[in-house]
Amino acid sequence: MRNQTSVTTFILLGLTEDPQLQVFIFIFLFVTYMLSVTGNLSIIILTFVDSNLKTPMYFFLQNFSFLEISFTTSCIPRYLYTISMSDQTITYNACATQLFFIDLFAVIEFFLLAIMSYDRYVAICKPLHYMTIMNHKVCKTLVICCWMTAFIIVLPPYSLLLNLEFCDSNVIDHFGCDVPPMLKISCSDTWLIQQMMIVCAVVIFVITLICVVLSYMYIIRTILKFPSVQQRKKAFSTCSSHMIVVSISYGSCIFIYVKSSSKEQVKINKGVAVLITSISPMLNPFIYSLRNKQVQQAFKDSLKKIALLSKK
Repeated sequence: MRNQTSVTTFILLGLTEDPQLQVFIFIFLFVTYMLSVTGNLSIIILTFVDSNLKTPMYFFLQNFSFLEISFTTSCIPRYLYTISMSDQTITYNACATQLFFIDLFAVIEFFLLAIMSYDRYVAICKPLHYMTIMNHKVCKTLVICCWMTAFIIVLPPYSLLLNLEFCDSNVIDHFGCDVPPMLKISCSDTWLIQQMMIVCAVVIFVITLICVVLSYMYIIRTILKFPSVQQRKKAFSTCSSHMIVVSISYGSCIFIYVKSSSKEQVKINKGVAVLITSISPMLNPFIYSLRNKQVQQAFKDSLKKIALLSKK
């Protein structure tokens, strides 16, 4: 986003100009943000302190919760500030920083979801070798690879974005700094960036989706071979939470990228962006905890310990 003109700040249009609706949006986003941070932080703490949650699945869930907090924090607090202070401006550097971290955390999440699918595949299809294959060193290496791969993918298009010039307009039709609305107001040739973004998005989406689909194909095939209904039910329950989160993540992205260019679609996409950045991170802790007896038990045990300590 190189700036050879007087444009040193951008104006974020947000979701609406209606003051009453802005109050409702502020309350809604504030509540969902607090629930998201609290829920995901609770999962991180539980996986650290509870000895029963030291398996690879909960290690990945711990990292996923950290990413969810980071992802929603990279955009929601800024928009809350915009509404509360009635200040729609954002500096060039702040916009560039926000854009980088939103994209980075989003890409990491997709790779981590794919790894979590593979983890479930090993746990169900190769249970006797699970702890050998998914040992702590392998798990740590896989998470580090997620971060490094995401950084390598995000950096090239981001470096091109830093060289964009803005001549006529500095108004971004979004509640945060996002690539498509910024490309619309740039007076530079954006063809190369657009093509690079399409390639990166397709590579990320296709590779991770193939991993998820193949993992669950083998998982379902293995589960159907189980002799008892109880075994099949238990096996499906260990995957159901992850399948719900995967469906929300991939479904939202498909909705955004498979779209028309109409003005109404822009409004709809901003609504979907709110779903991805605020509601989805809030729901994930509840999805994993409500459908997971181990997490529920760990939470109850932690509450009992806190209650006992408070009495002393």
